[in-house]
Amino acid sequence: MTDASVRVAAIDCGTNSIRLLVLDAALEDGRAVGRAALHRENRIVRLGQGVDATGRIAPEAMERTVAASRDYAALCAAHEVQEVRFVATSASRDAANASEFTAAVAEAFAAQGFTVTPEVISGEEEAHLSFLGATGPLRARGVPGPFLVVDLGGGSTEFVLGDREVAAARSVDLGSVRLTERHLHSDPPSPEEVLAASTDIDAGIDLAAQVVDLASVTTLVGVAGTITTTMAHALGLPAYDRARLDGAELPTEDVRVAARDLTLRTRAQRGELPFMHPGRVDVIGAGALLWHRIIERVEQASGITAVTVSESDILDGTALDLAGRHLS
Repeated sequence: MTDASVRVAAIDCGTNSIRLLVLDAALEDGRAVGRAALHRENRIVRLGQGVDATGRIAPEAMERTVAASRDYAALCAAHEVQEVRFVATSASRDAANASEFTAAVAEAFAAQGFTVTPEVISGEEEAHLSFLGATGPLRARGVPGPFLVVDLGGGSTEFVLGDREVAAARSVDLGSVRLTERHLHSDPPSPEEVLAASTDIDAGIDLAAQVVDLASVTTLVGVAGTITTTMAHALGLPAYDRARLDGAELPTEDVRVAARDLTLRTRAQRGELPFMHPGRVDVIGAGALLWHRIIERVEQASGITAVTVSESDILDGTALDLAGRHLS
């Protein structure tokens, strides 16, 4: 590594998954840019299991996530990472015992020589980091703004509007795990369950629309696993292909059809799809329902005719933000 570059690691711990990115970054025109992604990893740990109902992280969910954190700390040490940032989102914001979880994570990284304070970030910070990660590569390819970046997680969804910078953002408590636990108990979901979830979804989008002007959107960008997996379904991919999905664009109708199909399938039928991660099978129906309605609402408000997905998201934004702080 040169004086003008840095090797960083970002960990994004959400309601459903925990992900690691080890990145070499440098400054370009005053902004940190990624030079090489040395390691990416995603594990489904379901940290948010039951949090919506109990307000606490379940012991088994905490152990799964802390075990993954130990492994990630060892990987950071093996890659000789200089700085680490660990961000925790919806489940940790909502849990009464979040401090117990963050202490266990700090201990896991300390064992590998890192001083890491897990950050339970606000929905607004989550929105900023998602926008930073998603829009940089799109702007570089000439995709026009203003962008609406939608980061659909397990416990919350972020709506972030802007061009080069964030102009407006709102986080709402809707996500694939939360909606599944609240509403979609049957397999496949019953019409009554879908209606109840849809009512919840519309109320959440209404909240976001009070802050984020859906009519001003030129490019709708979806990030995170529910959205990229729905795009894989719309494209008919024979396997999950990150390179094929990154920056993929399809007509809104094609994506809505794929989302609706995922919602109405049984869990066994979803599990048969070759691109489907096993850890998403039980919750992607609710996530796809949420994505379907978001596309529909943005389409009605702005007249967009296509949807773009990005494989760069809050994880990349967190790494770039950390690198920028180190290099500035």
